[in-house]
Amino acid sequence: MNARRPFAMIREFHLADWFTLGNAAAGVSALFSMMSYLQYGEVWHIYLACSLVVVALVFDILDGRVARWRQKSSALGRELDSLADVISFGVVPAAIAYGCGMQGSLDRVVLVAFVACGVSRLARYNVTAEAMSAGGDKVKYFEGTPIPTTLILVAMLAVAAFYGALGDSLWGGTLSFGRLELHPLVLLFAGSGALMISRIRIPKL
Repeated sequence: MNARRPFAMIREFHLADWFTLGNAAAGVSALFSMMSYLQYGEVWHIYLACSLVVVALVFDILDGRVARWRQKSSALGRELDSLADVISFGVVPAAIAYGCGMQGSLDRVVLVAFVACGVSRLARYNVTAEAMSAGGDKVKYFEGTPIPTTLILVAMLAVAAFYGALGDSLWGGTLSFGRLELHPLVLLFAGSGALMISRIRIPKL
């Protein structure tokens, strides 16, 4: 067996792919921060988690710019980018929302649907990009809002944490339907998910 074989995939990485991995690493670190908040109840963990989503966005922007600068891109890089984005801009915002107090039964349904919309949106983009690339054209527009726009929701939760609007004090209060609970604030996540899977065309810069 060739001892170098386990590193064969790493050798296929372009410089941009390492920035993409930085995006994923920032996202996973944000998840750990929210776990620490749930364990210790110290609000600075929320601030750190939200800040790490911003770091993930910086890596996400840089990977595209580096790829264009070096004129090197690949199907592997595109898939890496989507997987990293699902973590940082799909799973992480949902986890932050849960940690901030959206823990009712109906909240969970909405947050799961939100992540599913993010996954679907990225899958649709990859298929569209592949089809257009086959014709020699680059993707000129996004269909549905890009998943990094969920940073707006993350920023909102950071402000809520700053003002102590967490848990039972979450903005909008709580609605009860028998044993089921819903925090109206979670409906912003439902709206974000709906926009991601919509047919709205947004020019790609």
